[in-house]
Amino acid sequence: MSDLFVKICGLKTARDVDAAVEAGADAVGFVFAPGSPRTVDAATARELAARVPGGVLTVGVFRGQSAAEVRRFAEESGVRGVQLHGEEEPADFAALRAPGRTLLRATARRAERCGEYGEDLLLLDAPDPGSGTPWNWGSAEFTAPAGRWLLAGGLHPGNVRAALEATGAWGVDVSSGVERERGVKSPELIREFIEAARAVR
Repeated sequence: MSDLFVKICGLKTARDVDAAVEAGADAVGFVFAPGSPRTVDAATARELAARVPGGVLTVGVFRGQSAAEVRRFAEESGVRGVQLHGEEEPADFAALRAPGRTLLRATARRAERCGEYGEDLLLLDAPDPGSGTPWNWGSAEFTAPAGRWLLAGGLHPGNVRAALEATGAWGVDVSSGVERERGVKSPELIREFIEAARAVR
C-alpha cells in the first residue's frame, strides 16, 4: 500500500507542519471550526500553508459553518482543500467547487461510496468524533465505502497498521493520535504514525 494517502490534521505551528511534510504526509489540515483546541485563524494558516510544497495538499477543516464563511476562510488562508464535517448537503459542496480546490466530506455515518455529495475524498470518522474512540473495524457493523476514502477516529502509531489491514482504507487521517497533550502535536509521533501506516503493503 505504498500509495497510501496520509493526512495529518489540526496543525498549529511551523514545527508541526515541517515535521509532517518531512515525514511524507500527503496532506496537512488546519482547523477553522470554532471551539477546538486546534483552531487557527486564516492569517496563521496562510503562514503555515506557505511552508508546504505544492505536492502536499493543504486542507481547511470546517464544521457547521456557512458556505460563504467557508469560502472566505479558504480564500484568505490559501488552502487548496476544504473539508466539511457537519450536516452539509450536496448543494454546499457544489457551492464550494472551484478550480484547483479539493473537497473532502467527513462523516461519522455509514457511507456507501466517495462522491455521493460531490466530494473528491470521503473521510469516515468514528461514531463519536473527537472522542479518540475508534471504529470496531472487525465488526459486522463496519462496511468500507467504495472509492477514495480515509479512515479517521482513534488512530495512533500503535493501531494504524491493524486498522489499515482490517479495512483496506485508501488513506488515513490523524489528529489527537499524534499529540503528547490535547492540541499539542509531537513531531516524533507524527513520524511514527506515517512510518507505521506506510509499512502496510
